[in-house]
Amino acid sequence: MSPTKTGLGSLLKLALGLAAVPLVAADWQFKSRPDLAPPKLNITIPATADVESGYIFIAPFAGFPEGTRHGPLQAAPYIFTDTGDLVWSGFTYFSIWATNFQAGRYKGKDVLFSFEGSHNAAYGHGHGHTTFLDQNYNTIRELRAGNHRLTDKHEFIIINEKTALIQIYHPVPYDLSPYGGSPEQQWIVDARFQELDIESGEVLFEWSSLEHVSPTEAFLPLNPGQAGSGYNSSDAWDYFHINSVDKDDQGNYLISARDANAAYKIDGRTSEILWQLSGKSTDFELGEGVEFAFQHHARYLSRSEDGKKEVISIYDNSAHGTENGRGGEVHFNATSAGKIIEVDTENWTATLVQGFYPPDNLLSKSQGSTQVQPNGNVLVNWGSEGAITEYKPNGEPIFHFYMDSGSLGEGVENYRGFRYNWTGIPHEAPAVVALNDDDEGQPGIYVSWNGEHGDEALALLRDLCEWQATGIRSVQVVALGAEGEKLVESEVVRRDVLIQEYKGESVKSSKGSKSGGKSSTSTKVEKPCGGGFMGWLMFKGQKIIRPQDL
Repeated sequence: MSPTKTGLGSLLKLALGLAAVPLVAADWQFKSRPDLAPPKLNITIPATADVESGYIFIAPFAGFPEGTRHGPLQAAPYIFTDTGDLVWSGFTYFSIWATNFQAGRYKGKDVLFSFEGSHNAAYGHGHGHTTFLDQNYNTIRELRAGNHRLTDKHEFIIINEKTALIQIYHPVPYDLSPYGGSPEQQWIVDARFQELDIESGEVLFEWSSLEHVSPTEAFLPLNPGQAGSGYNSSDAWDYFHINSVDKDDQGNYLISARDANAAYKIDGRTSEILWQLSGKSTDFELGEGVEFAFQHHARYLSRSEDGKKEVISIYDNSAHGTENGRGGEVHFNATSAGKIIEVDTENWTATLVQGFYPPDNLLSKSQGSTQVQPNGNVLVNWGSEGAITEYKPNGEPIFHFYMDSGSLGEGVENYRGFRYNWTGIPHEAPAVVALNDDDEGQPGIYVSWNGEHGDEALALLRDLCEWQATGIRSVQVVALGAEGEKLVESEVVRRDVLIQEYKGESVKSSKGSKSGGKSSTSTKVEKPCGGGFMGWLMFKGQKIIRPQDL
């Protein structure tokens, strides 16, 4: 999304789709779209020339309970450039609460997808469905779990452009007395995952944790209830907690079980566990730095020709908590980390290939992801800490940012973060306003196009020849494709009133001095001057200028 202001001397910039300087506060960034208030990235390590190409995909939200402190003004999926410029705001494209926002390929075409649904911050669960958007940002598909299950927020990944892996928290009655439960404690979470045919929704595979892993493997006991207390189905003991699922080219699955502190390889034909990495019953001798705890986002990376060595990536939280809790009470290591691990099923050893450690000693109590880029770089999302770092393959940080700035940065969290190449052409027309916005009364044009990222040019039409003589009477913007073809055009707009952020600084009087001379006086507005609507605007911190006053 390119916010742009132009005069006659700036038409070339507009045609090239270059961004102008946004306004200062989060809710004053786009004059042409005052309804949008995206986060302002706080970049502490600017991206170097070594970062991978592509855009940043995030869906930040406030980790505080509702009504306390702050977080993003508009929690939603977003696409940003490395310099913090907004490419696309997904606010209202996905409803209720959205997370795990990604790009992928479905049936030969590029798509966006995200979970949307309810969010239970106290238990780290969410129930809803996954929504697909095409390259024009139109909704093309919604996918839900099969077999009378509820889709959870944690996992969605497209396999071979045809199927998808999802994860399910399924509460069931269970005898919890062997694990310290009272007669009233009768509920446990049977952690499941499914592979679905995206087009038909057919369930192709389903796996159940209770059928294969005993609750004795849990690192968080039933009492004192850090993973649910089992008194009802909403408070079921989440002994296993699947938070990621992947599939290799041989049809086997890799899952991360957060509350068992382990990753498991699952046979795609028999559902049996082929091996367990870390946890109470690990099959491997763990090398230095391998052990992880309360981890997320396990992914297959490679396999040796003889199949005896496999390399995976994982995000090691090393701490436990939920989205609205502190999470420092249970932790293993001083910081969280992204990790690449090699497992050897001949010698049954696990070796740390490379660790990726946070620039600011971050320890995330929940959430997180580790994405290996095509060029070998690694993008680590620090989950509950609301930050992302990109590293060279050797672990050197070359880009780091937090997902909002100032007071709005407090409590910002982000489940997963990714980098993708993406080409989108918005179905909606560019937004345009023409405003009298400087002391000489010179009109300015502000244009933005939500989802455009510089490949499509914006050209001005209508009445520009009268700019200097009489000011703009009306203006229209047309978006042109790479070959100069017209893609879409905006409505015709007329010059409008400017309302801009008021910060208490001195402003020029629109009427000049009382003596009628050419010099102007200035005044500092510190409280409402007069009553009515004008006084209310001043009191709310805004300055209004009408065209006739300029």
